[in-house]
Amino acid sequence: MDPSSDTWDCSPLILWINRYYIYLGFAFGIGLWICFQIVIRKQDKNSKEKSIPKAAQDLMTNGYISLHKKEVFVSGVKIFYGSQTGTAKEFATILAEAVTSLYLPVAIINLKEYDPDDNLVEEVTSKNVCAFLVATYTDGRPTESAEWFCKWLEEASNDFRFGKTYLKGMRYAVFGLGNSAYASHFNKVGKNVDKWLWMLGAHRVMTRGEGDCNVIKSKHGSIEADFRAWKTKFISQLQVLCKGEKKSCDGNCKKGKCESNQRSSEEMELGSHTQDGLHQRDPEEEEPFESSSEEESDIEDHQSLTSVVDVEDLGNIMNHVKKEKREKDQQEGNTGLFRNTVKNEASERRAMITPALREALTKQGYQLIGSHSGVKLCRWTKSMLRGRGGCYKHTFYGIESHRCMETTPSLACANKCVFCWRHHTNPVGTEWRWKMDQPEVILKEAIENHQNMIKQFKGVPGVKEERFKEGMTVQHCALSLVGEPIMYPEINRFLKLLHECKISSFLVTNAQFPVEIRNLKPVTQLYVSVDASTKDSLKKIDRPLFKDFWQRFLDSLKALAAKQQRTVYRLTLVKAWNVDELQAYAELVSLGRPDFIEVKGVTYCGESSASSLTMANVPWHEEVVRFVRELVDLIPDYEIACEHEHSNCLLIAHKKFKIDRKWWTWIDYNRFQELIQEYEDSGGSKTFSAEDYMAKTPHWALFGANERGFDPKDTRFQRKNKSKNISGC
Repeated sequence: MDPSSDTWDCSPLILWINRYYIYLGFAFGIGLWICFQIVIRKQDKNSKEKSIPKAAQDLMTNGYISLHKKEVFVSGVKIFYGSQTGTAKEFATILAEAVTSLYLPVAIINLKEYDPDDNLVEEVTSKNVCAFLVATYTDGRPTESAEWFCKWLEEASNDFRFGKTYLKGMRYAVFGLGNSAYASHFNKVGKNVDKWLWMLGAHRVMTRGEGDCNVIKSKHGSIEADFRAWKTKFISQLQVLCKGEKKSCDGNCKKGKCESNQRSSEEMELGSHTQDGLHQRDPEEEEPFESSSEEESDIEDHQSLTSVVDVEDLGNIMNHVKKEKREKDQQEGNTGLFRNTVKNEASERRAMITPALREALTKQGYQLIGSHSGVKLCRWTKSMLRGRGGCYKHTFYGIESHRCMETTPSLACANKCVFCWRHHTNPVGTEWRWKMDQPEVILKEAIENHQNMIKQFKGVPGVKEERFKEGMTVQHCALSLVGEPIMYPEINRFLKLLHECKISSFLVTNAQFPVEIRNLKPVTQLYVSVDASTKDSLKKIDRPLFKDFWQRFLDSLKALAAKQQRTVYRLTLVKAWNVDELQAYAELVSLGRPDFIEVKGVTYCGESSASSLTMANVPWHEEVVRFVRELVDLIPDYEIACEHEHSNCLLIAHKKFKIDRKWWTWIDYNRFQELIQEYEDSGGSKTFSAEDYMAKTPHWALFGANERGFDPKDTRFQRKNKSKNISGC
């Protein structure tokens, strides 16, 4: 056989014989190819679905796609600047150009022309991002253009009425301009604006930038380079926000400088509400105590003056200091030496205002005078400067709020009232035992400080030029700021100086100093706080220091009845505490026979470790009206005269002030000055009565009038009148 016959033969006969194997191979290949194509197409489909926005995947059964509106995370950018030399304004323009590249609306705003009182809260819901470019001027002060904005922001951040969530939802970033050559106040304004916005609840989107004019110490070689570096980060963060992402700071910012850190760390920087190691006490069980200046001075051993001491905790701190001193003396066995020390210290009177207390009060906006006095601008003074209406004293007695100075010659008080709207900032005591400043010095500095605070409103949006000029001349003095003015040993000399300056006097006392009330010389109007009508409720609400507080209270009311000038009971209603004692109140009215009775709902001042008061204790205006109506039914010689709905306050007046069916609750201040001058010239022999200087009450101030206590000349009433169609008086 030929060997070639063993080789593979590819003849058609062989292919035909093996055709089934060939068909099977082709079928297997085609099936494999089909499976492969199915897998590839499925993967492509999944990748395409991932790339399509969720809004486009909402495919309906009828074949059309429902397109949802694209969510907007940043609606625009507002750039605020406060500039003295134009640098901040130039930076604002540069930043605006960079923002425009992101196709976002941008607005450049000069802080001089911006009214934060009306507009800033709008940024909470606007979805804008606010950038603040603020320069620090001489001595760490803001520039003239940003002065009002910074003043308002500082006061708002420390005002319980605004609260910690007032600007919650607002997003902001701050770039400060300064010079590190002035190390003590380098970029102080930028730091403060950043801090105050945070305290009001605004959200910091990035770490504060600090530009330095000192090229030697500038981080990037110049203030322009510092700004460019900050601008780059700001634009980058803005892009992240536009996508709806939440990106924290880079982690290199200092404690309390960015939102990524815990708020507790920033609270430590801004001032803690509680101190480590100090025990909280139940306000109901807390007994009032007298604070001495030497005890308060030791606070600095436990609290650095660079940190903020919450005034609510001063009592706790001082108690802790007292306890430590006692324990230390017992351990050392120096009881005799300690007594001698106390005796020596008592012989040397200390200042009432200690450094720690001075710092705490200053941060609240007080202008402190000497060692025991203070003055502060009332919010109604600011309101009336802007034509927005005065306080209830304007409605009841004709006081022009923009010409009224709120002050006190004594920050000390003999009570620790649960509704104290100063949160017990002031020291307490039952007698004067501090250094004493002369009344001439107190009055002079009080007027100067008041005028300086008024000057800050020059050029502020909305301030009336005529009222600004009038506000520079003090016409009224409300001795009701804080503390007990009548404790001041030279109170009569102080009142005489006021009257010599043609300033009317409104003095408030807490009815614990009957002898001083009897010895008090004539004032324009004398108030006594009647916070409760029974011994138990008075102890619970006022928490007086005197053990014989109830007898002192009754004696004070009797002393008030002997006064010939205008006298007022001031009732503060606290729901569930003192609103059910109508008959007892009526008996007290017959005891003191006041000319007027002011009934006001308590004002909630925020949480305090020294008080258990809550919003539930604040009565509605309708409840106050009902209380007043029921009280008037029990005192036949009185009627309801006036109402100031905004202050939740009504005035009950003796019928002797209703002549020919017309009320005369207002005061003729010029006539009073004439009468007090005659009194002084006669050596006190020529007296006068409340009826000698009364004036007719305008119709709009009366109870039941459509205006509800709003002066028709005020802009707020005009807006309310327009919106509610209220007819004129």
